[in-house]
Amino acid sequence: MNGPHATPVRLAFLIAPQFSMMSFSAAIEPLRSANRQAGRTLYEWQLVSTDGRDVEASNGIRVAVDCALASLARPDLLVVCVSLDPEQWAAERAVLHVLRRLARHGCRVGAISSGAFVLAEAGLLAGRAATVHWEYADAFHARFPRLALVPDLYVVDREVFTCSGGTAALDLMLHFIREQCGPALAVSVAEQFMHPRIRDHGDRQRMDIDTRYGLDDPKLATAIRQMEQALEEPLPMTALARRVGVSVRQLERLFQSRFGTTPTRFYVRLRLERARALLLQGARPVREIALECGFGSTSHFCHAYRAAFQTSPTADRQTGWGARPG
Repeated sequence: MNGPHATPVRLAFLIAPQFSMMSFSAAIEPLRSANRQAGRTLYEWQLVSTDGRDVEASNGIRVAVDCALASLARPDLLVVCVSLDPEQWAAERAVLHVLRRLARHGCRVGAISSGAFVLAEAGLLAGRAATVHWEYADAFHARFPRLALVPDLYVVDREVFTCSGGTAALDLMLHFIREQCGPALAVSVAEQFMHPRIRDHGDRQRMDIDTRYGLDDPKLATAIRQMEQALEEPLPMTALARRVGVSVRQLERLFQSRFGTTPTRFYVRLRLERARALLLQGARPVREIALECGFGSTSHFCHAYRAAFQTSPTADRQTGWGARPG
């Protein structure tokens, strides 16, 4: 989309069942605003599903589409919008075939949130950097260990782009608006959405630990950071204290004072929350997830899980509450 276009840029949004309405809206609304502020149609878009039927978003709202993917005329950009069960959706062979065909014929193909799984399965991320919503980063790396995954808000690598989701989709589209129409229009659109700073692709997806936990103690922040980086093979408290530069007793006092619990229990909770996110993302075996989150046996994991969440891992997966990344 380099340079001004005499004709509108044509986009298609391929929406999967349980797609994120937040990411979808954050991608479309900047285009609508750009058209309005330019006083002409800079962008046109269609909504597409695999079979041409309406699609239900993760919030329960049903969205009508314009056509089925198979009948889509080649757009300038195709955006794959996926949220839940990306690995299952990436198994849709007909979808992968169409994506590859469009890419071969000059269409820029991209994805929002966990749609990167679909692009990877189609072979469109080979030799390129990509990003995905932070909750799905571990699952993506496990499935595609040879691909270059980065923790950026969005990545535009030649004719393929990926976006972590949520409001990062707004920044991605502002990038494209700036690329086509210049910075003035991009800034004007951002201001319409009270978005005071257009974030760069390399900005963080997540808040830093100090902000997330409301901390003002750098040693406590360091301890939590070390825990988050070692979920699969949990650090003994002696090793953790050594990395933080305090004694075990001092470490215990820090956690007790701020969180009212011990560092050991806080660490277990972090591992359980990570396990819960992995459970709700797909159909990976419970034992595999337990090991990945530092539990030596399935029985130990299930006991700790029930104590923390008042339900079993299997029951929690069947309910699926909370599995709603951006």
